[in-house]
Amino acid sequence: MVTRRRGRPGYDQESLLHAAAELFHERGYDSTSIQDLATRLGVGKSAIYHHVPSKEALLGLAVDRALDGLFAEVAKLGDGRAADRLEQLVRGSVAVLAEELPFVTLLLRVRGNTETERAALARRREFDGIVTGLVVQAVAEGDLRADVEPATVTRLLFGMVNSLIDWYQPSGGLTPAELADTVIAVALDGLRGRSA
Repeated sequence: MVTRRRGRPGYDQESLLHAAAELFHERGYDSTSIQDLATRLGVGKSAIYHHVPSKEALLGLAVDRALDGLFAEVAKLGDGRAADRLEQLVRGSVAVLAEELPFVTLLLRVRGNTETERAALARRREFDGIVTGLVVQAVAEGDLRADVEPATVTRLLFGMVNSLIDWYQPSGGLTPAELADTVIAVALDGLRGRSA
């Protein structure tokens, strides 16, 4: 059975989310109104309220899109050595960034000014804690160097991954897998234990 999209032809919640992420990034969340979004999409404000009850709900859907992608990668982690799971998580995070670039960009720009932003930041801290736990375990297993502080490793590693939002273009010829290979080579290979 084919599900028909509701709303104006060519306009649905997906296009609304993309336009909102784009506008929030360009103008800032606080400086973007529902009217700005309606103008960008060429619809009335009521068409937007057909999909979301408020601007903040729209922000929540957009940042959750990025966060849900990251936590889906966490859920895929199996058993095995922590260094291997850390590498898998880095690769998955790069893939999420490439696939959900506007939403990850928006997520990385939130500052905690609203309840939705504070909830997003709390989930980011939870994700960072998972990464730090993998680093701690990989050090204990002898697969990563013990002379670097795990929380700092997490910040530096994901600082590198997150910086991709500033220059990565999906149409630029570099695939997400090639990008992940480069991040792994630059970051993780330098952290591996001397005998790894």
